[in-house]
Amino acid sequence: MRSQPISTKRDASGTPRVGRARSTTADELGRIGLALFIERGFDNVTVDDIADAAGIGRRTFFRYFPSKNDLPWGDFDTLLARMRDHLDAVPDDVPLFDALRTAVVDFNRFPEDQVDAHRRRMAVLLRTPTLVAHSALRYESWRRVLAEFVARREATSPDDLRPSAVAWACLGISLAAYDRWLACDDAVLTDLIDTGFVEMQAVFSRAVTGAV
Repeated sequence: MRSQPISTKRDASGTPRVGRARSTTADELGRIGLALFIERGFDNVTVDDIADAAGIGRRTFFRYFPSKNDLPWGDFDTLLARMRDHLDAVPDDVPLFDALRTAVVDFNRFPEDQVDAHRRRMAVLLRTPTLVAHSALRYESWRRVLAEFVARREATSPDDLRPSAVAWACLGISLAAYDRWLACDDAVLTDLIDTGFVEMQAVFSRAVTGAV
């Protein structure tokens, strides 16, 4: 965790008050909170603990995140918007499978210097029972982006069975890849996701043709 500069602001009496400078970005606050979750366990860290470590007030914390449960997700909405933009730009002649595979791989691609932090973040998200129910809301938003793309391609509704089933399948591939990635330190997440899509395509192709 990157250390923060020391603040020497004065209190109401004019006495210098030494402490951490206030965190001014959601990204920095997220890093501080994630470090505390890893050190103490998610359930043993409160919003007050995170705010205190960041040198901000409790109310300021909620300007960045609606709840403690939202903090490990970081700026998830921006990533969703990026995936939606990616899919909107896919030419119509690109096969549906290839468009989805590429979009999901791209969604989970991070700069090399952020991979370790992302691994720690996902370990918290996927291995903390308290966060499982909350994660369902994020997964629903993620699936919706894919279902809307499938529905647009096939001139149907995102709520119809086929778009919904395809989106669920994409989520399943992603979660299986993450589970493997967290278990293997030398694995490459994007490679696992890409392979997962290819393997799933092969399985259903054999089912359709009757091959064994």
